[in-house]
Amino acid sequence: LDFTSQPGTAGLGRLNLEARQGLYLHPTLAVSDTGVALGVTDAWLWARAARGEVAVPESTRWIEGYERVGEQGERLPGTRLVYVADREADIRELIDTAARLGYPADYLLRAHHDRSLSGGERLWSSFEGCEALGTVQFQLPAQPGRAARTVTQQLFVQRVTLADRGHGEQPVTAILAREIDAPADVDPI
Repeated sequence: LDFTSQPGTAGLGRLNLEARQGLYLHPTLAVSDTGVALGVTDAWLWARAARGEVAVPESTRWIEGYERVGEQGERLPGTRLVYVADREADIRELIDTAARLGYPADYLLRAHHDRSLSGGERLWSSFEGCEALGTVQFQLPAQPGRAARTVTQQLFVQRVTLADRGHGEQPVTAILAREIDAPADVDPI
């Protein structure tokens, strides 16, 4: 929420530049299994600390977001809730929080880290030799400098155990979606 052009905003919090003032908002949006937006169920609002000041780690928003969804899951036992998050949420603390709470909601995190597994191998290379579960196809919309196109991905699924690394071993289900038959002039998705 950029308030730089508004009077009296000094000290709100810096945005991407020290001169830009405002607040950050991280909403949790509920969406039905058919894609209908049901509303915002939680919002984490914060002002980024000035450089050099100690602040609550911004990654906390992902953990607290999962906890709020988990609370909903406990109140709605007949409903399956899935917390979907981007690469910023690929933090071990979120995975451990879900286990500690007894998985009141599932989670789906887009992986950012090639994690160590309990057997010593790495997550991404552990998919080599796995048999594809199936394929999905979707339309990738056009963007400036990119034409719209149909994407076909193979899906791979396996159960792995994350290495201890001071947190204890943690079994998780890993899913890999890998584009096949991508045009030669594009990076596969």
